[in-house]
Amino acid sequence: MKTLTYKTHGTCSQFIDVSVDDNDIIQEIKFVGGCMGNTQGVARLVKGRKIDEVISIIKGIDCHGKGTSCPDQLALALEKIKQM
Repeated sequence: MKTLTYKTHGTCSQFIDVSVDDNDIIQEIKFVGGCMGNTQGVARLVKGRKIDEVISIIKGIDCHGKGTSCPDQLALALEKIKQM
């Protein structure tokens, strides 16, 4: 099991806690801050999926022209934990 606390940039959420198993399957996602309903929804939708599948779906999503979003930051966190 690999875990990571990722410091977000450019979003309302401040951190994302990520846990994946040895097969790169997402076990747990927890956003700290941000729009609770949206971040909980994203976390539930990605749980049990492979890291690469989730990255390909959510990377690059933009929120209000910020150039990033909570889902995009999650994709960056998943890329980082994949390198661990």
